[in-house]
Amino acid sequence: MYVVQAKRGTTLRKSVPHDSHFKAVKSLVVVALVVIIIDYASKSLALRTLSANPREIIGTFLQLQLTSNSGAAFNIAQSATILLSLLSFLAIGAISFFARSITSKIWGIALGFLLGGICGNLIDRVFRAPFLLHGQVVDWIRLPHWPVFNLADTSIVISATTIAILLFNDVKPRSHHDVP
Repeated sequence: MYVVQAKRGTTLRKSVPHDSHFKAVKSLVVVALVVIIIDYASKSLALRTLSANPREIIGTFLQLQLTSNSGAAFNIAQSATILLSLLSFLAIGAISFFARSITSKIWGIALGFLLGGICGNLIDRVFRAPFLLHGQVVDWIRLPHWPVFNLADTSIVISATTIAILLFNDVKPRSHHDVP
């Protein structure tokens, strides 16, 4: 831990070493990459093995069914793939900007789930048929009374839930010992 003096004549204060920021960002990047890889692999497997006919895994509670979606969650914003792609790029930029200041590892993990989920669906929108920036997101997990979804969607929900819990419990993205 480093000890710094803010101004001449002021008391010394401890600052968080560069190490905590590195660990938080490392957590973010590792989680995001794992989510992207698992999401991409699961979608590839779904495309090879599933069809539009539901396959029961746990009765009607959990089924696997191949669908595609040109919109966002709950099939909103259909045919707005370019807009959704642009919003995804903006969100990635915002996460990247925010990541520069985090020192909390749990915040890094939460943002990693968010970044991984956004990138997983963005990859589909950019590279899948019908053509560039008009691609449809591959969905394949079906629950009763819920739209079909994928692991990228699940990752985004995990992130949103974690961030809500962190905010509710007043867990800051930066330690209170951080130097501004």
